[in-house]
Amino acid sequence: MAEFLSSVQLLGLLIGLCTFLIIGLFHPVVIKCHYYFGTSCWWWFLVLGIVCMVCSLSVSNLFWSALLGVTGFSSFWTIKEIFEQEERVAKGWFPDNPARKASARSKKKLTQNN
Repeated sequence: MAEFLSSVQLLGLLIGLCTFLIIGLFHPVVIKCHYYFGTSCWWWFLVLGIVCMVCSLSVSNLFWSALLGVTGFSSFWTIKEIFEQEERVAKGWFPDNPARKASARSKKKLTQNN
């Protein structure tokens, strides 16, 4: 498939389209991860980014190497976005998870009582 795409010069367009889709996929992932886990999930994206970078260097196919690189750097960018999502929630632009908030309050009470 890659040979055909490079022969008609469509490989760059396909990589661009996939990049657009990967970035678009990470936006709702940031919102959902922050809602359910808060900022504590940032390290998942660090691990994912590192794994994607290593795999990108290991894969010989240009298309898959590029997509792994884009996914890795998008994952690193998501770390920043998770912390910015915290600020957006504090401003009231996005809802806070009341269950997670209640859990944090109960943990705080337990530590204060001990």
